[in-house]
Amino acid sequence: MAPSRKQSNGRSPIVNPQRQITAFFSKTTTPSPSPSPALSKKQISISDTEPNPNPSPQFQDASSSPTTPSPLQSKPRKPLLVIGQTPSLSPSTTGVYGNEVVEKRIRVYWPLDKSWYEGCVKSYDGDSKKHLVQYDDFEEELLDLSNEKIEWVEPSVKKFKRLRRGSLGFRKMVLEDEEMENVEEDISGAAGDDDSSDEDWGKNVEKEFSEEEDVDLVDEEEEDDGKKGKRGAKSDSRKRKASGEGGKLDLGKKVKSGGDVSTGEFKVSVLDPVKNKENRMFNGFGNALMNDASERFSMREAEKFPFLGGERMDATRRRPGDVDYDPRTLHLPPEFVKSLTGGQRQWWEFKSKHMDKVLFFKMGKFYELFEMDAHVGAKELDLQYMKGEQPHCGFPEKNFSMNVEKLARKGYRVLVVEQTETPEQLELRRKEKGSKDKVVKREVCAVITKGTLTNGEFLSSNPDASYLMALTEISQGLTNQSFERIFGVCVVDVTTNRIILGQFGDDAECSSLCCLLSELRPVEIIKPAKVLSSETERVLVRHTRNPLINELAPLSEFWDAEKTVLAVKTIYKHIGDHSASGPLNKTDLDACTPDVREDWPSRLPGILSEFVNKGENGSLALSALGGILYYLKQAFLYETLLRFAKFESLPCSDFCEVAKKPYMILDAAALENLEIFENSRNGDSSGTLYAQLNHCVTPFGKRLLKTWLARPLYHLGSIIDRQDAVAGLRGVNQPMMLEFRKALSRLPDMERLLVRIFSASEANGRNANKVVLYEDAAKKQLQEFISALHGCKLMAVACSSLAVILENVESGQLHHLLTPGKGLPDILPILKHFKSAFDWVEANNSGRIIPHEGVDIEYDSACEKVKEVESSLTRHLKEQRKLLGDTSITYVTVGKEAYLLEVPEHLRGRIPQDYELRSSKKGFYRYWTPSIKKFLGQLSQAESEKESALKSILQRLIVRFCEHHDKWRQLVSATAELDVLISLAIASEFYEGPACRPTIIGSSSSSEVPCLSAKSLGHPVLRSDSLGKGTFVPNDISIGGSGDASFILLTGPNMGGKSTLLRQVCLAVILAQIGADVPAESFELSPVDRIFVRMGAKDHIMAGQSTFLTELSETALMLSAATCNSLVALDELGRGTSTSDGQAIAESVLEHFVHKVQCRGMFSTHYHRLAVDYQKDSKVSLCHMSCQVGNGVGVEEVTFLYRLRPGACPKSYGVNVARLAGLPDSILHKAAAKSSEFEASYGQPKKRSEGNLAVQSCDKMVVLIQSLINASTSLSYHESSGIGISSVTKLQDKARIFLQQNFK
Repeated sequence: MAPSRKQSNGRSPIVNPQRQITAFFSKTTTPSPSPSPALSKKQISISDTEPNPNPSPQFQDASSSPTTPSPLQSKPRKPLLVIGQTPSLSPSTTGVYGNEVVEKRIRVYWPLDKSWYEGCVKSYDGDSKKHLVQYDDFEEELLDLSNEKIEWVEPSVKKFKRLRRGSLGFRKMVLEDEEMENVEEDISGAAGDDDSSDEDWGKNVEKEFSEEEDVDLVDEEEEDDGKKGKRGAKSDSRKRKASGEGGKLDLGKKVKSGGDVSTGEFKVSVLDPVKNKENRMFNGFGNALMNDASERFSMREAEKFPFLGGERMDATRRRPGDVDYDPRTLHLPPEFVKSLTGGQRQWWEFKSKHMDKVLFFKMGKFYELFEMDAHVGAKELDLQYMKGEQPHCGFPEKNFSMNVEKLARKGYRVLVVEQTETPEQLELRRKEKGSKDKVVKREVCAVITKGTLTNGEFLSSNPDASYLMALTEISQGLTNQSFERIFGVCVVDVTTNRIILGQFGDDAECSSLCCLLSELRPVEIIKPAKVLSSETERVLVRHTRNPLINELAPLSEFWDAEKTVLAVKTIYKHIGDHSASGPLNKTDLDACTPDVREDWPSRLPGILSEFVNKGENGSLALSALGGILYYLKQAFLYETLLRFAKFESLPCSDFCEVAKKPYMILDAAALENLEIFENSRNGDSSGTLYAQLNHCVTPFGKRLLKTWLARPLYHLGSIIDRQDAVAGLRGVNQPMMLEFRKALSRLPDMERLLVRIFSASEANGRNANKVVLYEDAAKKQLQEFISALHGCKLMAVACSSLAVILENVESGQLHHLLTPGKGLPDILPILKHFKSAFDWVEANNSGRIIPHEGVDIEYDSACEKVKEVESSLTRHLKEQRKLLGDTSITYVTVGKEAYLLEVPEHLRGRIPQDYELRSSKKGFYRYWTPSIKKFLGQLSQAESEKESALKSILQRLIVRFCEHHDKWRQLVSATAELDVLISLAIASEFYEGPACRPTIIGSSSSSEVPCLSAKSLGHPVLRSDSLGKGTFVPNDISIGGSGDASFILLTGPNMGGKSTLLRQVCLAVILAQIGADVPAESFELSPVDRIFVRMGAKDHIMAGQSTFLTELSETALMLSAATCNSLVALDELGRGTSTSDGQAIAESVLEHFVHKVQCRGMFSTHYHRLAVDYQKDSKVSLCHMSCQVGNGVGVEEVTFLYRLRPGACPKSYGVNVARLAGLPDSILHKAAAKSSEFEASYGQPKKRSEGNLAVQSCDKMVVLIQSLINASTSLSYHESSGIGISSVTKLQDKARIFLQQNFK
C-alpha cells in the first residue's frame, strides 16, 4: 500500500468539521500525537488494540471485541428508517483486475488508520495497472488493487425517508445508511485538555460550502451513491471533518464501517414539551427513547450523569419532593465540573440553569444541540444524530427561525445561546488582559416559547393572536362580600405589543374568567406558584387549549404591585432620559428606590396611572403585569414591549355592572354553544359566525373583527353609528370600496411588521451589537424596513382615495376615519421625508442604503471630508504641474495604489529627492510626493468614517421612524377598522335570502318592555349548499314588546329544528349589535346586555363535573346574573335526571325568568306538561316546530317542516328518530306500544292557584337548585364523601316534599 495519501482533491476545504465540534465536548487525558507529515490519513483512531486481520466473521474469536471490525462482521441490526436491502459484501480474492471493476463500489482497508473506507472505482490505467478510487469524501488515489486488502460492495437500492415521529408522539427513529450503523469515532486527539478546537473552528468558519448546508431527504428511490454521514433532513447535511496542521483543514477520513456500541438497561429520554396543568419540568432523562437511540446512548448517560437520576438536586441542593424544589435548575457535582473541558463547562453552566429548556448553542454559523437536547432535535426537527458516542445534532444559522418556531409551537421552551466574541477577539483578550479562557464568550440572548414567538412562517400565515396571560387571585378576606374571589389579569400579544390589564370580582364558578379564557384562548399562562385556588386551576384546564404553563415564585419572580410600579417607572425613566444609551440592565432595575413614586408620576401611560391610583382595586392587575414583565425580561422583550406598548383596560371584566359597560357580554357558554369562533366538530373556524363574516383582506383587520365579535356593542348610539358606516360603503360607493379593498390585499401584516421594526431600534437580545451573526441580518432588516415604508404609503394613499366617498355619506364614523388629522393621521409629510432620504428600490435590491444629501448629518460630514481631501489632491496636482512645468502630468491608479503622480521621463531630472518612486512604464515614472502620502492617509480615514456612517444609517433611520410610532399605529388602526366595516358590508351578500338593516329601539322609560321581532328570519351561517337536501326554512318570531309574551315555550319533535331556531335568534342579535345586516326581511331589537345559552349535553370530567352538574351550573349563573335586558336560550333543561326532578327544575327555572327577572327568552323542552301548565299564562307564548305525521308500518313516520307555529306539540315522536337511526323493527314496535301506555297516564295538568305558581314556591325552588349544585360540588371534590351523600339525601327528601306540595 502506498505510504502517503493525497492531502486534498482540489475542492475547497470544509469548515466546521465534525471532529472539531464534537471535540468541543470531549476530553481525554492525553492528546493524540500529530500525524506524520507523510500521512494525510487520519489521526483519528478507534482504539489502541489491533484489528482482527481476517475480516471474515467465521474466523473471529467469539470472546474478542475488535474496535475495527470488518464490514462483514455479523451483529444484531437496529431498526432503521432505511428501506431497502442491506448491501452484501463480496470478499476479495487475490487476482488481477481491469476495466471490469470500473464503477463498482469498493472498500479499502487502511492499516495505519485501522479502518475500512468506502468508495467507487472511477477508472483503470492499463499502463500502470492501477485503478483510480474515489472515496466517499471525494478524495482520490491510484491503487494497485492486487496489493490492497479490499472488499467489493454489491449495489443496492435504498429508500430514504424523512424522519418522522411515531404515532404516539414520543417515538424517534434515526436515519442512517446500513454501512453507517453502530459507528464509534474516537475524537480524543482533536481537543486535548484545553478545548482549543473551538478557537480553531471559529477562525475557519467563513470557508464553508454553502451548497452543502441545506439538503432535504425526501421519499424517493435513489442509488446508493456513497454520500454518507450527512446531517439530517432539511436543516443541514454538511460533513464535519478533522482539522489538519499548518492552518489547513484535512478532509477527514471517510465514514468508517463497523464499530460496536454498548447497550444497557438505562433508557435515554427526550425533553418533552410541557402539556399538562402541573407544568412538570423534564430534565431529559424521564422517558425512554426508542430502540436504536436508546441502545446507542444509554450506557454512556447512565454512567456519566448519575446526578440526573436518583441523585438529582436543584441549584440550591434541594431534592425532588423538598419544599421549594426548583426543577428548572440542576446542581452539578464539583468533581463532574472539574472533569469537563472549557467548552463542556460552558454548555453545562447554561443547561444547569435552564433544565426546562432546549439549548440552541451557537458555534460559528451553526446552532448545535447536545446531550438531552439532541434527542429533541432528532425527534421534533428531523435532525440526524452526528457520529460518535455523544448525542449531538445541529443546523445552520439560516434555519434558525424555522426550527425555533417548530419547537415553540410544539410546546418547548428554547434558550438561544449566541456567540458574543469572535476567535480574534478571544485571542486579543487573552493577550491584553491575560485571560486564560480557551473558548469564546457566549451569552443567553433569547428565550422563545409559544407566547414569545415574534417571527416565523406559521406566524406569517396565521393572523390569530397568540396571547400570553398572567393571572393572580385573592379569595380570602374579601371586603366586598358580593364576590367569591378577585382576579388580576394581564394579557400580552408580543407580536403587536398589545397589553390588556384588568382586575375584576368573580363568582364561585369563575364565570368572568371563563369568558375571558374562551375569548382569548391564551397559548401560554404565567401564574404564581401555589396561589391560585383549585377551582381556578380547573377553569384553566377546562377553558384553554393546552397552553404552556409557567409557575413563578411569588414576590421574587411574580412581582407584587409595588415592585411592579417601581420597575415600570425605572424603565420609563430610562426610556425618557437615556433613549440612545442602550438597553436597560439589571443594575438600573436594582438601583430603583421608592422615591421614584414621587419623582416621575407623569411618566406612566394613562391606563397604568389609573390602576396605580385605584390602590387595592388595581393592585392585582399590576401584580399580573409584574409577572409578565419578569417573564419577558428573561426573554429580552420587556423593554421594547413597554417602550412601544399599546395599553388597554380589560372590558366587561366586572359582570355585576352590566349597565355601565359599552359592550354586550358573551360568556364562555355562549361563545362555545353558538360556535362564534370555534366549531364543535374539530375546534377550527369553519362553519362559525366568524368565518361567515370574515371577508377582511388584512391580518390586522381579521384580529379586529374577532374583537368586535367577542364584544358586540350595547349602547344604542354606538350601534347606529356603526350601521351608518357599513351602509355608507354600499351603493354608489361600492366601486371605490372594492378598489380600496384590492389595494389593502397587497399589504403584509403591518401591525406585526411595525412591532418588529420598533424592536430593531433596540440593541438587545439577538439584535445586540456584540452578537456574532454570519447571516446577513442587516439586509433582511432593511428589506422589512422598506416593506414597512411601502405599506404605510399604500395605506395612506388608499385611505386618501377612499375619502372621495365622504361627499355621498353622512356617517360620522367614516368621516372621522378618513379625515387627515382626526382618525387618519397626517403621515404624508413624514413619508415624503423617508422617500427623499434614499432610493427605496435600489436599497431593497442592493441591501445597502446610500442616503441622499441632507438626510444624515454624520454621513454628509464624512462625505464632505472625502471631498475636501480629493480637492486638496486636485490642487496639489495643479501645483505639481506648475512646479515641473508640464500640464500633461496626471494622477493614475495602478493596482491598489491610487493617486500616483505620472511624470514624463524627460522631467525626471527635475523631480525632488523626497518624491518616492512607486513604479514606471515606458516613457513615464510614477511617484508619491510627501503631500500625496499625507492626503492618502486623510482620505483613507475619511472613507472609513463614510463607510462606518453607511453601516449605521439604517439604524438611525429606524430610530427616526420609531419616533412617529403613534402615527404609524393610528394609521394601521384606521385601516383595520375600515377593513372590518367593508367585511361587514360584504357579508350580507353571502346570506341566503333577504337581508335587512336591523332597527334598534331604545327604551324611553324603565317600564318599557324590551322587544325582539323578526320577519322571515334566516340563518347567518347555514345555507342550502351545506344542508345537502332542501333549503333552509326562515321563520317569523316575536319576543317581548307591547302585547307579546316575553318568553317562548318551544316544543316539537326530535330533530324538528328547535335548537337551530334558538341559535339563529341569538346569532341574529349578535349581528345586529355589531352593526351588520341580519338575514331577515325585517328585524327590530331592543339592545341585549347579555346572552345566556344552555344547550347540548356535555360534561367536564377533568373538572369533576357530570353532565347534569354542568347543566345546572350554567343555569345557576343565568338565575343570578340575568337582567330584564338579557336574552336567555334554554334547550331541554332538566333532561339529565329523572323525569319528575327534571320537570320540576325546568318549570321552576322558567317561572323565575318569566315572573321575576322578566327577560326575553326561549325555552325548548320535551316536558309537554309544561305546555299544559302555561297555556293560560300571558307572558309565555306556546309554540312548536311543525311536522307532518303519517302512518308507517307499526310506527308513525314524521316529516319535519321546520316551521314555527303557535300552540304546543302533543308529543316528541322520539320513536321516529329511533327508526331513522336504524333500530330493529321489533324494538320500534315495542317502543311505540310502551309510549302509548305512558302517554295515557302522564301529562295531566296540575292545579294552579290563580294560574301562576306562587312566588314563594319559585324562590324555594331556586334555593333548592343552588343547594343541589353546592352539594354535588362537595361530593365531587371532597374525599369525605359521606358528608356530600348525606347532604344530597336530605335535599332529595326536601325536593320530594316540595313536589308533592306544589305539583299535584
